[in-house]
Amino acid sequence: MRILVLGGGWFLGKAVIEGALARGWDVTAFNRGRSGAVPEGITTVRGDRTSDTDLKRLAASGSWDAVIDTSSGEMSPRTVLAAAEALRPAARRWVHVSTVSVYQGWPQRPLTEDSALLDAPADADESFGHTGADGSPTKYGFQKAGAEKAVCRTFDGEAVILRPGVILGPGEYVGRLPWWLRRAERGGAILAAAPSLRPIQPVDVRDVAAFALDQAARDGAGAFNVAHPAPLSIGEFLTHCLAVTGGAGHVVWADPAVLEKHGVRQWTELPLWRTASGAWSVDASRAVAAGLSCRPLTTTIDDTWTWLKADGRPVEHPRAAEHGIAPGKEAAILASLGH
Repeated sequence: MRILVLGGGWFLGKAVIEGALARGWDVTAFNRGRSGAVPEGITTVRGDRTSDTDLKRLAASGSWDAVIDTSSGEMSPRTVLAAAEALRPAARRWVHVSTVSVYQGWPQRPLTEDSALLDAPADADESFGHTGADGSPTKYGFQKAGAEKAVCRTFDGEAVILRPGVILGPGEYVGRLPWWLRRAERGGAILAAAPSLRPIQPVDVRDVAAFALDQAARDGAGAFNVAHPAPLSIGEFLTHCLAVTGGAGHVVWADPAVLEKHGVRQWTELPLWRTASGAWSVDASRAVAAGLSCRPLTTTIDDTWTWLKADGRPVEHPRAAEHGIAPGKEAAILASLGH
């Protein structure tokens, strides 16, 4: 296989490249070279995917069995469309990393691939879409839905759409799991949102990468939700964080109403917490039937802690600053609960 990875310097893109090299594939990465470093043993083409000139130069540099796009998270549908059209003559297939945010019902309702999508034009610019008063839908979701349409229109019959929820693992730049691990290491009373039995279904970055590579090697089109088929409870998740870090701490489970009263932001101040019933109800059975295999989340926790202890440093990203409750605010809430 000859593949082109758009991105490749950090997290998912890097995992895709490492997985492809392990399979003996020929890999080209196209990026600006500003974030992270691509693994050795590949061809690197420097350029900006928002530049028509750079895209034409890239398309002329080779032909590929598949493009795996890991770098369009913050790009408009129009930008994605331009890249797809420029590369169509040089690539047979396109595997596009999207998000569950493209669904109209996320996070309020359980989701399958047949759930209704947000509507956005394939050539929409960055201004298209809106964020609802309750945080759903999101402008980000509209943008990603339009990008999906751009890819499917250009690579009709050979476009694969992957819709992950939360991706964790070594190299994570958003900071969800790293924050919980560092908080567990610090110990003491640790604030968390009840109930402890609430299931979560993040997926390991390496498993997403492996599934993307599997899809690159196949024929035909399709869309897949990518979430862990064997959820772990948040209580089990935090217990394992404490165990692996050796933190002498204990979890204090607070009623969500209490947390909301204190203005604790869901999804960010207490990472992975969201009260909406569909947030962790993403059906990934279609992906599992197509070969998605997920390692236990406890292994993801172990490996991320090993990476952090080895001075693992993610690529700097503004989203990391959004995650985690301030110690003073946490202490005040714990004190109000008698801890």
